[in-house]
Amino acid sequence: MLKSIFVIIGTAIGAGFASGKEVYTFFNLYQENGFLGIILSNLLIGIVIYVVLKKSNKIRANTLNDLLKNTELPKLLTNTLISIINIFLLISFYIMVAGFSTYFKQELNVPQILTTVIVLILCYITFLKNIEGIAKINSIIIPILILIILIIGFKSNILENLGNLYLSKIELKGDWILKSIEYASYNSILLIPMLISISKYTIKKEKITSILATVILFILTLIIYLIMYKFSNIAAIEMPLVYIARKLGNIFKLIYGLVIIFAIYSTMISSGYSFLKSCTNSEKTYKTLAIIICITAIFISRFKFSELVNLIYPIFGILGLIQIIILTKVRK
Repeated sequence: MLKSIFVIIGTAIGAGFASGKEVYTFFNLYQENGFLGIILSNLLIGIVIYVVLKKSNKIRANTLNDLLKNTELPKLLTNTLISIINIFLLISFYIMVAGFSTYFKQELNVPQILTTVIVLILCYITFLKNIEGIAKINSIIIPILILIILIIGFKSNILENLGNLYLSKIELKGDWILKSIEYASYNSILLIPMLISISKYTIKKEKITSILATVILFILTLIIYLIMYKFSNIAAIEMPLVYIARKLGNIFKLIYGLVIIFAIYSTMISSGYSFLKSCTNSEKTYKTLAIIICITAIFISRFKFSELVNLIYPIFGILGLIQIIILTKVRK
């Protein structure tokens, strides 16, 4: 069960989350209302996790295709949706590869092509080990990632920032509600396929798995929100948490670099694996397609990371919401 929780967290925490940009955009921009937004969005994510695990185990679904084809929707519509989701899973994989190589280029001046090739070799090896490989990788890097975020958080006096929140300023209306729903929906686009893959490991433990995963995600999101709470000059910074870590000292900058690397890699292998699992039905085809996406990623990674994110992620929110709605159509 613990490995399943780490896979869920690893899938949800990508480059945008770990860099702080995602949390700042969806929550910090709305100040105290963002605190309530974190609660709302994580509650929605928790519900999605539980429903997907429960329904997947009821119908013994192994892939997104199995789950969506068990709906009452027209076959053409479900097949079209499956194809669109698979495309976005692949694009997410490409985005994470670009983010990984971009980080090493910007922070350590390592040639982008070198970093890309190395990480794709690691990805291919992980893909060959299927979900067991994904779980093993996440069970190693996610605890380290959580520990580092906690250390940076306490070094940044998050408890003091929590005490300084003016909760009286919270309003139960406004754009922050829509942003919270959007945050939960676009995270589901990557989460749902992976949840289906690990569902068999959570039989009769769906509720506790979803609760623990949601609590951990909530705590991590809150810590990052509180770290940035007192900073008012970071709106234009692409990686605000790297900027803040640098202010704490070079050692913290280097340590937080590990968070960025781990977060990107965990989401990279999750989205890539979900795409491969959904698009193949034999081991030979799986291996061939794994080679193809890794090779093509070398060329895609040359695009700017920020441009790829700005182009794709808004569409993720819409597609994720559609995917959640369709889940309600799955036969019990």
